[in-house]
Amino acid sequence: MFRRNLWKLMLSAAIALWAVLTVMPIKDRPLPDYMRSQASAKLPEFAKLMQRASDRVASGQDPSVYVALKQIGQEEKIDLSQFFPQIRLESSLKNIQRRNDILLEELLKRSKGQIQLGLDLKGGVAFTLEVDEQVAARTAAEVRKEKLNKAIEIIGNRVNAYGVAEPIIRPVGDTRIEVQLPGVSTKDNPEVVNALKKPARLDFRLVHPTLAPPGEVPPGYEVMQLDYEAQNGQTLAEDLFIKRIPDMTGEGVADSYPVMDQYGKFKIILRFTKEGTKHFADLTRSIAEENQRTGRPGRLAIVLDGKLYSAPSVREEINSDSAEITGSFTQREAFDLANVLNNPLDLPLQVKEQYEVGPSLAQDAVDSGVKAAVIGTALVAAFMITFYTAGGLIAVAVLALNILIIMGGMASFGVTLTLPGLAGIVLTIGMAVDANILIFERMREELAVGKTLATANQSGYLKALWTILDAHAVQLIICAIMIWLGTGPIKGFGVTLAIGVLSTLFSVLITGHLVMEFISESGWVKKFTMRRMLKDLRVDFVRYGKPAAIGSILLVVVSIGYVFYQGNRIYGIDFVGGDLVSLQFNQKIDTAKVRETAKSAGVDEINPTYANPIGGGREVLNIETPEGKSGVVLAALQKNFPAAGWERVGENRIGASIGKEIQWNALLAIGISMLTILVYIAFRFEFGFGIGAMASTMHDILMNIGIFVLFGHKFSAPMVAAILCIAGYSINETVVVFDRIREELKLNPSGTLREIINTAICKVFARTMMTATTTFLAAVSLFLFGSGVLRDISFCFMVGIICSTFSAIFIAAQVFYWWHKGDRKHVEKHQDIAPKYEWAGSSRASQ
Repeated sequence: MFRRNLWKLMLSAAIALWAVLTVMPIKDRPLPDYMRSQASAKLPEFAKLMQRASDRVASGQDPSVYVALKQIGQEEKIDLSQFFPQIRLESSLKNIQRRNDILLEELLKRSKGQIQLGLDLKGGVAFTLEVDEQVAARTAAEVRKEKLNKAIEIIGNRVNAYGVAEPIIRPVGDTRIEVQLPGVSTKDNPEVVNALKKPARLDFRLVHPTLAPPGEVPPGYEVMQLDYEAQNGQTLAEDLFIKRIPDMTGEGVADSYPVMDQYGKFKIILRFTKEGTKHFADLTRSIAEENQRTGRPGRLAIVLDGKLYSAPSVREEINSDSAEITGSFTQREAFDLANVLNNPLDLPLQVKEQYEVGPSLAQDAVDSGVKAAVIGTALVAAFMITFYTAGGLIAVAVLALNILIIMGGMASFGVTLTLPGLAGIVLTIGMAVDANILIFERMREELAVGKTLATANQSGYLKALWTILDAHAVQLIICAIMIWLGTGPIKGFGVTLAIGVLSTLFSVLITGHLVMEFISESGWVKKFTMRRMLKDLRVDFVRYGKPAAIGSILLVVVSIGYVFYQGNRIYGIDFVGGDLVSLQFNQKIDTAKVRETAKSAGVDEINPTYANPIGGGREVLNIETPEGKSGVVLAALQKNFPAAGWERVGENRIGASIGKEIQWNALLAIGISMLTILVYIAFRFEFGFGIGAMASTMHDILMNIGIFVLFGHKFSAPMVAAILCIAGYSINETVVVFDRIREELKLNPSGTLREIINTAICKVFARTMMTATTTFLAAVSLFLFGSGVLRDISFCFMVGIICSTFSAIFIAAQVFYWWHKGDRKHVEKHQDIAPKYEWAGSSRASQ
């Protein structure tokens, strides 16, 4: 047994070790302290340098040690990498300033905790970007609005490539964009704003054939400097006459990405569009023709944001769909440059305001959320141990590994942890034990016919295997669609959900089965006690299917009708925007009390954050409210806290942080997910099964939305992710029922379709209730002990769990029955309902 399972043991240990190393350190460490702990060479000199940097900060000369070290290094040409020989920089990098920049960025990154906290838990940095006044004056309002929305999308793509960074990016008024970044400080990272507002304007321009000596510049040209690296590593410069008006712009570029050449240096590959390829061929042909006429080689300059990067010679027409930008790029610079080239801004932006923002949630709200998460996890663990004893203990241990892997995956992708994200993890815990429940319930059946514990373990595992794989495969497909089509939080949710699905598969099917095999085959556990939640049922579910489905559909129609009646009133600030009022004060009031005051005044949704202007100035309280409600909130605050001396110092209209594109992509993702579910289930099962699965999933989504609105809740960004998660949970429940129906069709060749469906549902009913209970326990704990958005998310999940459990039995199975007109022969005629490769494993297991 040990030799057979050695690979499982080694793989489990390796992944657990990887997860631990990936999530460490958990908390941020002060950069100066971290640098002192990491310096390993010339320590006396380094100690003096750090003291000088600290003195500059204390005197107010520099805002942070990070900035002070950069300034000292630049002024005195000190290469900071000499103190950190263990951190290897690219050998081709000779410029001291650039080496210091890269080294300090790397040290700053390593000093941070691997799981970054969101704006609601920790705060971050915020800044306002404004359209250049001259550009704004000469641009029509509609065109400016369209470009502003495009700029928001581009900045979002730059800062949030995987959709997991949880920034806030939204329009403020007609000419401004507000950006809030979690876990960032401009004191340590002052370049973050400049990196986001770079226009990334790419030009291809002709180079004048003569070099640029001191004196007159040819008409239509300007002098630009080209830096290049000589063979000895020294950086040299060449002055060239570059045409002012570009001959081709970056509009013809479809994609860009960094690659390494044969010398280990990075360059940027540009892929042209069809029109760009033709334009580039025409441009290089004209240069080649001019070469033949004059006998001198022509050059083409590649200019990005006004900087000359390269000026290669052109000797013949280049009829290619690609080009490259060469230069002395580091790996980081190459990736960043490719990123901005893929997301170019055509609207010049200026920094108007910069400020540090505190956490949007009060400490008591955070504490209650963490408390709810702990209680939910404990309830799930207690439930599993109560009903499955030794197996429950193993399931809890596997669950701990699952959580560790999820956290490791989140750290690897740079996921920012918010309070709604923590709620999602807790609810994932509730769903993750479902795979264990499936195996245990199959084991219960095998033990009931007199099999040994070891045989029952193997047989239960094999019989549940394809059910687990099918259910999780569909969820992974839905995740892939969200990542493919989604942007912002939709894409981020797809990434995090996929991490959870893969982690569950590994922890249960590899590690959990390894432990179960060891204790059952070694004789450590002789008896596997499993308590029942429900006794065996004998119910004609098909009989009750029609009235249940009709009643449910009527409820969906009524609730969705109410949704349409409410219109835009169902949306929160994330979707429709609102007002942003800035208040000065004499006495700081806890944000929890601010929320309570607003709620007592009839304004349920607000988002208060304290902000400190960077560079000096009084701290202000920024409050986001629904449109037209800022005055109501201010009046209530002045009444309840007169000593605070509230004074309005600014007010703006803020736009939605969930734009139309994200909303449309969410709907598109749901629509394509429905079609994918149909195709996958039809392929793996049969077309009627696919119709049933699609119908039940759509039923659950619509029912969830309708009931959510009926109870007075409003849609925010986390709710989009919660509803998509319900779709995954729904299909998981449906697949379990369908898999048992397919098995019964094979095992009971003489039974009618009605008998087959009723028998299958009766056999999985206990498991369905067990899974629903574990997930419901997690959701209830969040609802009872959490607050604010946690209650909204948990309410959505509680409704979704009930709907999904109901629909798997009374919608999916019934639609399948009606699709085949209640005739078993109709099913068998349309599809082989028992693929041989599946049942071969089950047959062997039952022998």
